[in-house]
Amino acid sequence: MGKNLIQQRRGRGTSTFRSPFHKFKGRAEHKKQGQEVNGKIIELIDCPGHSAPLARILYTDGENCLTIAPEGVAIGDEVTVGGEMKPGNIFSLKDIPEGALIYNIELKPGDGGKFVRSSGVFARIVAKTSSGVTVKLPSKKEKIFFPECRACIGVVAGGGRLEKNFLKAGKKYYQMKAKNKFWPKVSGTSMNAVAHPFGGKGSHTKGRPTQSSRDAPPGRKVGKIAPRRTGRRKR
Repeated sequence: MGKNLIQQRRGRGTSTFRSPFHKFKGRAEHKKQGQEVNGKIIELIDCPGHSAPLARILYTDGENCLTIAPEGVAIGDEVTVGGEMKPGNIFSLKDIPEGALIYNIELKPGDGGKFVRSSGVFARIVAKTSSGVTVKLPSKKEKIFFPECRACIGVVAGGGRLEKNFLKAGKKYYQMKAKNKFWPKVSGTSMNAVAHPFGGKGSHTKGRPTQSSRDAPPGRKVGKIAPRRTGRRKR
Protein backbone atom coordinates (compact mmCIF):
# COMPACT_ATOMS: atom_id res chain seq x y z
CA MET A 1 0.00 0.00 0.00
CA GLY A 2 1.38 3.40 -0.97
CA LYS A 3 1.96 6.33 1.33
CA ASN A 4 0.28 9.72 1.24
CA LEU A 5 2.15 12.36 -0.74
CA ILE A 6 3.81 15.19 1.18
CA GLN A 7 1.36 17.72 -0.28
CA GLN A 8 -1.53 15.60 1.00
CA ARG A 9 -0.07 15.44 4.49
CA ARG A 10 0.70 19.16 4.59
CA GLY A 11 -2.70 20.10 3.17
CA ARG A 12 -4.44 18.24 5.97
CA GLY A 13 -3.15 20.95 8.31
CA THR A 14 -2.16 18.98 11.40
CA SER A 15 0.03 20.50 14.12
CA THR A 16 3.11 18.94 12.53
CA PHE A 17 2.85 21.34 9.60
CA ARG A 18 1.44 24.46 11.27
CA SER A 19 3.49 27.52 12.10
CA PRO A 20 4.68 27.36 15.75
CA PHE A 21 3.35 30.85 16.50
CA HIS A 22 3.12 30.01 20.21
CA LYS A 23 6.94 30.26 20.28
CA PHE A 24 7.00 33.75 18.76
CA LYS A 25 7.38 36.84 20.96
CA GLY A 26 4.43 38.71 19.47
CA ARG A 27 3.29 40.89 16.58
CA ALA A 28 5.73 43.56 15.41
CA GLU A 29 3.77 46.61 14.32
CA HIS A 30 3.50 50.37 14.64
CA LYS A 31 1.95 52.02 17.64
CA LYS A 32 -1.75 52.66 17.21
CA GLN A 33 -2.54 55.92 15.51
CA GLY A 34 -2.80 58.95 17.74
CA GLN A 35 -1.02 62.14 18.69
CA GLU A 36 2.74 62.64 18.79
CA VAL A 37 4.20 60.68 21.71
CA ASN A 38 7.67 59.75 22.95
CA GLY A 39 8.94 56.30 23.87
CA LYS A 40 12.07 54.50 25.05
CA ILE A 41 13.59 51.21 23.87
CA ILE A 42 13.65 48.95 26.94
CA GLU A 43 14.61 45.64 25.31
CA LEU A 44 16.02 44.17 22.09
CA ILE A 45 14.60 40.72 21.33
CA ASP A 46 15.64 37.82 19.10
CA CYS A 47 12.37 36.30 17.86
CA PRO A 48 12.33 33.01 15.90
CA GLY A 49 9.37 34.28 13.89
CA HIS A 50 11.25 37.28 12.45
CA SER A 51 14.51 37.55 10.56
CA ALA A 52 15.20 40.98 12.08
CA PRO A 53 15.63 41.78 15.80
CA LEU A 54 12.65 43.31 17.57
CA ALA A 55 12.59 46.29 19.92
CA ARG A 56 10.21 46.59 22.86
CA ILE A 57 9.22 50.23 23.31
CA LEU A 58 7.55 51.78 26.35
CA TYR A 59 5.71 54.99 25.46
CA THR A 60 4.94 57.84 27.82
CA ASP A 61 1.21 57.14 27.57
CA GLY A 62 1.83 53.69 29.13
CA GLU A 63 1.53 51.62 25.96
CA ASN A 64 4.10 48.85 25.50
CA CYS A 65 4.57 47.50 21.98
CA LEU A 66 6.95 45.50 19.81
CA THR A 67 8.39 46.89 16.61
CA ILE A 68 11.10 45.98 14.12
CA ALA A 69 14.43 47.44 15.21
CA PRO A 70 16.42 49.65 12.79
CA GLU A 71 20.18 49.77 12.44
CA GLY A 72 22.01 51.94 14.97
CA VAL A 73 19.60 51.84 17.92
CA ALA A 74 20.37 50.58 21.42
CA ILE A 75 18.58 49.97 24.70
CA GLY A 76 17.72 53.31 26.28
CA ASP A 77 17.37 55.23 23.00
CA GLU A 78 14.30 57.40 22.58
CA VAL A 79 11.92 57.07 19.64
CA THR A 80 8.86 59.11 18.79
CA VAL A 81 5.73 59.04 16.70
CA GLY A 82 6.50 62.14 14.66
CA GLY A 83 9.14 64.61 15.81
CA GLU A 84 12.71 64.44 14.46
CA MET A 85 13.67 62.49 11.33
CA LYS A 86 15.89 59.79 12.84
CA PRO A 87 15.99 55.96 12.73
CA GLY A 88 13.08 54.29 14.50
CA ASN A 89 10.68 57.24 14.42
CA ILE A 90 7.27 56.76 12.82
CA PHE A 91 5.81 59.18 10.26
CA SER A 92 3.06 59.28 7.66
CA LEU A 93 4.43 58.92 4.14
CA LYS A 94 3.18 62.39 3.25
CA ASP A 95 5.44 63.88 5.95
CA ILE A 96 8.63 62.03 4.90
CA PRO A 97 10.89 63.84 2.38
CA GLU A 98 11.74 62.30 -0.97
CA GLY A 99 14.86 60.13 -0.96
CA ALA A 100 14.50 59.10 2.69
CA LEU A 101 15.11 55.45 3.62
CA ILE A 102 12.12 53.78 5.27
CA TYR A 103 10.87 50.34 6.32
CA ASN A 104 7.76 48.61 7.73
CA ILE A 105 5.32 50.41 5.42
CA GLU A 106 1.58 50.13 5.95
CA LEU A 107 -0.62 48.90 3.12
CA LYS A 108 -3.69 50.56 4.64
CA PRO A 109 -3.52 53.36 7.21
CA GLY A 110 -3.45 51.85 10.69
CA ASP A 111 -2.69 48.20 9.81
CA GLY A 112 0.69 48.26 11.62
CA GLY A 113 3.00 47.67 8.66
CA LYS A 114 3.09 45.03 5.91
CA PHE A 115 6.01 45.84 3.57
CA VAL A 116 9.82 45.93 3.96
CA ARG A 117 10.20 44.04 7.23
CA SER A 118 13.05 41.55 6.59
CA SER A 119 16.53 42.02 8.01
CA GLY A 120 18.77 44.53 6.24
CA VAL A 121 16.18 45.84 3.77
CA PHE A 122 14.91 49.35 3.11
CA ALA A 123 12.69 51.25 0.70
CA ARG A 124 13.00 54.75 -0.70
CA ILE A 125 10.43 57.45 -1.44
CA VAL A 126 10.84 58.54 -5.06
CA ALA A 127 7.80 60.78 -5.70
CA LYS A 128 4.89 62.40 -3.87
CA THR A 129 1.54 63.61 -5.16
CA SER A 130 -1.72 64.56 -3.51
CA SER A 131 -3.24 61.18 -4.38
CA GLY A 132 -0.37 58.89 -3.44
CA VAL A 133 3.28 58.39 -2.53
CA THR A 134 5.50 56.33 -4.86
CA VAL A 135 7.95 54.08 -3.02
CA LYS A 136 10.76 52.01 -4.52
CA LEU A 137 10.74 48.63 -2.76
CA PRO A 138 13.78 46.35 -2.22
CA SER A 139 12.69 44.35 -5.29
CA LYS A 140 13.20 47.56 -7.37
CA LYS A 141 9.48 47.61 -8.03
CA GLU A 142 7.71 50.92 -7.50
CA LYS A 143 4.40 50.93 -5.63
CA ILE A 144 1.98 53.74 -4.83
CA PHE A 145 0.73 54.01 -1.22
CA PHE A 146 -1.90 56.16 0.45
CA PRO A 147 -0.32 59.37 1.85
CA GLU A 148 -1.70 58.56 5.33
CA CYS A 149 0.11 55.19 5.49
CA ARG A 150 2.89 55.19 8.07
CA ALA A 151 6.47 53.94 7.96
CA CYS A 152 9.60 53.91 10.11
CA ILE A 153 12.71 55.89 9.25
CA GLY A 154 15.91 53.93 8.67
CA VAL A 155 17.15 50.50 7.58
CA VAL A 156 16.07 47.23 9.21
CA ALA A 157 18.74 45.80 11.51
CA GLY A 158 20.42 42.43 10.90
CA GLY A 159 21.75 43.17 7.43
CA GLY A 160 24.67 40.73 7.67
CA ARG A 161 22.50 37.71 8.38
CA LEU A 162 23.00 36.11 4.97
CA GLU A 163 26.78 36.63 4.86
CA LYS A 164 27.53 33.67 7.14
CA ASN A 165 27.25 30.27 5.48
CA PHE A 166 25.44 27.38 7.15
CA LEU A 167 28.25 24.89 6.36
CA LYS A 168 26.25 21.98 7.84
CA ALA A 169 22.87 20.58 6.89
CA GLY A 170 22.10 20.18 10.60
CA LYS A 171 22.24 23.94 11.19
CA LYS A 172 20.00 24.56 8.19
CA TYR A 173 17.56 21.99 9.61
CA TYR A 174 17.18 23.86 12.90
CA GLN A 175 16.79 27.19 11.14
CA MET A 176 13.93 25.86 9.00
CA LYS A 177 12.43 24.01 11.96
CA ALA A 178 12.07 27.27 13.91
CA LYS A 179 9.34 28.42 11.49
CA ASN A 180 8.30 24.89 10.48
CA LYS A 181 9.25 25.44 6.85
CA PHE A 182 9.16 22.57 4.33
CA TRP A 183 12.79 21.44 4.09
CA PRO A 184 14.50 19.56 2.54
CA LYS A 185 12.51 19.31 -0.70
CA VAL A 186 13.03 15.85 -2.17
CA SER A 187 12.11 15.29 -5.82
CA GLY A 188 9.62 12.56 -6.62
CA THR A 189 12.10 10.69 -8.81
CA SER A 190 14.44 10.33 -5.82
CA MET A 191 11.79 8.64 -3.66
CA ASN A 192 10.86 4.99 -3.33
CA ALA A 193 7.99 3.66 -5.40
CA VAL A 194 5.82 3.45 -2.28
CA ALA A 195 6.14 7.20 -1.62
CA HIS A 196 5.53 8.77 -5.04
CA PRO A 197 4.21 7.78 -8.49
CA PHE A 198 7.53 8.90 -10.04
CA GLY A 199 9.66 6.99 -7.54
CA GLY A 200 11.21 3.56 -7.77
CA LYS A 201 14.29 1.75 -8.91
CA GLY A 202 14.23 2.93 -12.51
CA SER A 203 12.74 6.32 -11.74
CA HIS A 204 15.51 8.34 -13.42
CA THR A 205 15.32 6.44 -16.71
CA LYS A 206 11.63 5.64 -16.91
CA GLY A 207 9.28 6.34 -19.78
CA ARG A 208 6.35 7.23 -17.55
CA PRO A 209 4.66 10.47 -18.61
CA THR A 210 4.66 13.34 -16.12
CA GLN A 211 1.13 14.45 -17.10
CA SER A 212 -1.88 13.44 -15.04
CA SER A 213 -5.58 13.63 -15.79
CA ARG A 214 -7.82 16.25 -14.27
CA ASP A 215 -9.93 13.38 -12.91
CA ALA A 216 -7.00 11.43 -11.44
CA PRO A 217 -7.51 10.35 -7.83
CA PRO A 218 -5.52 11.96 -5.00
CA GLY A 219 -2.14 10.30 -4.78
CA ARG A 220 -1.76 9.97 -8.53
CA LYS A 221 -2.53 13.59 -9.37
CA VAL A 222 1.08 14.79 -9.51
CA GLY A 223 3.36 16.37 -12.09
CA LYS A 224 1.75 18.34 -14.90
CA ILE A 225 -1.99 18.32 -14.18
CA ALA A 226 -4.12 18.44 -17.35
CA PRO A 227 -1.59 20.57 -19.29
CA ARG A 228 -2.59 22.26 -22.56
CA ARG A 229 0.87 21.51 -23.91
CA THR A 230 4.26 20.24 -22.75
CA GLY A 231 7.78 21.00 -23.88
CA ARG A 232 8.93 23.95 -25.89
CA ARG A 233 6.43 25.96 -27.87
CA LYS A 234 6.55 25.32 -31.62
CA ARG A 235 7.59 28.27 -33.74
